Amino acid sequence: MTKKKLTHLDEAGRIRMVDVSQKPETEREAIARAILRCAPATRDALFQGTIKGDALATARVAGILAAKKTGDLIPLCHPIALTDVRITLTSVPEGIAIETTAKTVGRTGVEMEALVGTSIAGLTLYDMAKAVERGMTLENVRLVEKRGGKTGIWLRGGEKL
Repeated sequence: MTKKKLTHLDEAGRIRMVDVSQKPETEREAIARAILRCAPATRDALFQGTIKGDALATARVAGILAAKKTGDLIPLCHPIALTDVRITLTSVPEGIAIETTAKTVGRTGVEMEALVGTSIAGLTLYDMAKAVERGMTLENVRLVEKRGGKTGIWLRGGEKL
């Protein structure tokens, strides 16, 4: 792995927000994923709407709102005008797969927005179902794809896209 400069540090090693004013605006997209591990009965109840109503819709809305607020939550993130945020919740044998796609046209990427959206959608599902299963775990929150900007396309190996 090549040694890279940490962009959030100035020459004296002090924390700073990165100046992106000279970067060109480009289309940018990021996809993040996680898994909410839970019992099949919990997963099925969430998908059937028998726990606190439409938990899936609530989780999608929470994830979208969180992605929009990322600049307020992560200290050195720039506020970004998102052009699209999509959250997909899929029933899988081990629980619920969560995927967030965030898009913008701007000077900085949307990786953090996708990661925050995924995390909050998963935590919302946990909150909605904790009365029936406290042992659920939100796991493997990760960036799987990034497009745009100077570095172009980045794909996590081993992920189905």
